[in-house]
Amino acid sequence: MLTPTARGPLSEAVLEAMRSGETAGVAELPPPEDADDAQLTLWCLYELHHRGFDDVADEHEWDPQLIALRQRLEADLEQQLRERAPEPPAPGGDFATEFFAAIAAHDGPSAAEHIHRAATEEEARQFLRHKSVYTLKESDHTTWTIPRLSYPVKAAVVELQYDEYGGGNPHRLHANLFAKGLAASGLDAEYGAYLDEAPVEVLVQNNVMSLFGLNRRLRAASLGFLAAFEATSSAPSRRIARGLTRLGFPPEMVEYYTEHVEADAVHEQLAVRTVCGTLIGEEPEQYENVWFGAWACLHVEDLYGERMLAEWSA
Repeated sequence: MLTPTARGPLSEAVLEAMRSGETAGVAELPPPEDADDAQLTLWCLYELHHRGFDDVADEHEWDPQLIALRQRLEADLEQQLRERAPEPPAPGGDFATEFFAAIAAHDGPSAAEHIHRAATEEEARQFLRHKSVYTLKESDHTTWTIPRLSYPVKAAVVELQYDEYGGGNPHRLHANLFAKGLAASGLDAEYGAYLDEAPVEVLVQNNVMSLFGLNRRLRAASLGFLAAFEATSSAPSRRIARGLTRLGFPPEMVEYYTEHVEADAVHEQLAVRTVCGTLIGEEPEQYENVWFGAWACLHVEDLYGERMLAEWSA
């Protein structure tokens, strides 16, 4: 993957510095022009820790200037999230019961429902292009948290991740299933192919996952995000699968979503009860961060749903 098209002065300067290797002064660059400029810059800085870019040298992953800028941008993102996050339930109750009740009570805008019943073929294709930005590296953010966990929590996360990574079979790895579905649908299955057209809400969603996964102090938020993601995946996946079937998409694309209907119904119990429940039992001071991560998961998906439903209705 080559570096993407800049979205403002900051991302333009940073991408040029990354390509040229002349990073002196990057940490002191002026603030981003707008959210698009900020989030694309942060996404690209995080990408250095994923697969990187073909036109950026690998050693820039730990360039002090780029790291300093990343910390500045991610601090802004975390502050914005924390200012909007609600207070979690008072500790002391049954965590799993309260968690599932909160998920059930959440009633955000549903892009999945639109795909199910009303989307045109082009709207569904746009949805798949947007989702590819995350899904072609599905679960990698969570993997970063594994070394930071106790043995019981680590074992539970690895059990869940083993399914996400295909149970040892690369052909069943969820990211690979999605890539095969894209290719069968006549879409580009290359990693990062649709980054330039992704709206800022997609970048925010991906950046929040990287923020939580890369910072040890936010490991509980990463697992709370995981739990909310799994607890809100099965039913929407069923809706999307039905919508794609209605629109005549190939079986390979539908299969990616039908795979998640059953798998995530199991994963949600593991993520909520065993992963987060055990973590809170071991480290009760992480209770608020678990809830913060769960809220952030719902929030960023709502942002995307609001954006796309407004666009599609127009």
